[in-house]
Amino acid sequence: MMRQMLVGMIFVSAALACVLWLTQSLRFVEMIVNKGLSIGAFLKLTILLMPGFLVVIIPISLFAVVLFTYNRLIADRELVVLRAAGLSHLALARPAIILGLAVGAVGYLLSCWIIPITVRSFHEMQWTIRNDIGNVLLQEGMFNKFGEGLTIYVRSRTPNGELTGLLVHDKRHPNKPVTLMAERGAIVYTEQGPRVLMVNGNRQEVTPGTGKMSLLYFDNYTVDFNTATGNKPDRFRDARERPTLELLAMDDSMENKGDLRRFKSELHSRLASPLYSLAFPLLAAAVLLTSGFDRRGQTMQVMVATALMVAVQALALGASNLSAGNLAFVPFIYINAALPITLSLWVLARPPWPRRRTAPVPSAA
Repeated sequence: MMRQMLVGMIFVSAALACVLWLTQSLRFVEMIVNKGLSIGAFLKLTILLMPGFLVVIIPISLFAVVLFTYNRLIADRELVVLRAAGLSHLALARPAIILGLAVGAVGYLLSCWIIPITVRSFHEMQWTIRNDIGNVLLQEGMFNKFGEGLTIYVRSRTPNGELTGLLVHDKRHPNKPVTLMAERGAIVYTEQGPRVLMVNGNRQEVTPGTGKMSLLYFDNYTVDFNTATGNKPDRFRDARERPTLELLAMDDSMENKGDLRRFKSELHSRLASPLYSLAFPLLAAAVLLTSGFDRRGQTMQVMVATALMVAVQALALGASNLSAGNLAFVPFIYINAALPITLSLWVLARPPWPRRRTAPVPSAA
């Protein structure tokens, strides 16, 4: 039973992960088409998202597999044989419990260590791509606009990063628009920000009032991006990027109380979320194993177990969101995870309720 559950969980998790990967990858197709993002960078971005989904996908996959396995055992009458051999509800649920504990350990590894690393790498890579003027934003054969008033055209880019056929139209000063042309150039990164170095070109400017054009030939000329795009401040790391030890070390001395609440809520959510790897399979086992045999099938029991799982997952999201606004709701994060485990174990361990037997109707003499 445990082997069947493990194999089924792996296949279901892989299928759900592929579906989520396809849906999330559509967010970055625009970067490939319009920004020239490479396929390697695209794959890396989408793969970095997957650990965050796995911590939610795996408990749900395990729930579905446990539900399917016990439902099939009931339908094939195998559960009747196992009970006749003296196995209790808790003994029958042991494979699901062991697998839930193992998956919970993997969940703690994901939520407390791997996910913060991958989320941080994802955000840093996304930040770099969005602000990489030379490799992403400055496209060949296109009029690239930067901020308010700066447009740059590049005919081609050589493998060593040199730009050829440059045209820059700068109207950041509306009263004094300037057009620059150069044979070649390059992106230069300085402490003040990125700049375009232009070589062997000319600078054209129309004098206000007179309408006369002044033409200046130059050997070297630089165009500053900062006044167009603004200086990029250091990126703020959100709660999901912070290591677990850093969240544990935070105290009430933080100036921004809103950030403190979000950090604390994220910490408690990380510690509670792997518990659902045990709670969900226990819910499925408790509902199906204690329901008894019904020749019409277990459709109602399956629907009840699914409804309970969905309700617990919805309450988990609600408790996490509420605790981010008010730390008084933090205990509900743990209560919502521990209550299904406690109740399911109690239902599985208690003696079965005695069934009522209706007295036979006496036959007429």
